[in-house]
Amino acid sequence: MNTKLHAVCDSLGRPISFFVTAGQVSDYIGARALLSSLPKVDWLLGDRGYDADWFREALQDRGIRPCIPGRKPRSKALRYDKRRYKRRNRIEIKFGRLKDWRRVATRYDRCPKVFLSAIALAATVIYWL
Repeated sequence: MNTKLHAVCDSLGRPISFFVTAGQVSDYIGARALLSSLPKVDWLLGDRGYDADWFREALQDRGIRPCIPGRKPRSKALRYDKRRYKRRNRIEIKFGRLKDWRRVATRYDRCPKVFLSAIALAATVIYWL
């Protein structure tokens, strides 16, 4: 059993919303699910998995500038702010801190709802209390 955790974070790396998908599912599913929960921001930092033309257009319709590098097979390279992209390490640090909780790291819970609840509990204790 494999899962992917998709998250929206603020500029300090604190989680705002989560979405869990199956491990073999594309990142586009998580992007589509979290699109409505995006706050009013100027930039969105994301990894290559979120590189899709429809996602970039949806962000630009909301007035958000994407800072997402293009996928390797893209015929034309996309420009992105490399300096700003380096700040994405805050998000990776957040995932690492969540995995400090053994229940989250090893995924004891088989039910996705219970697993997502454990993630929300861990994030609340780590970042908001």
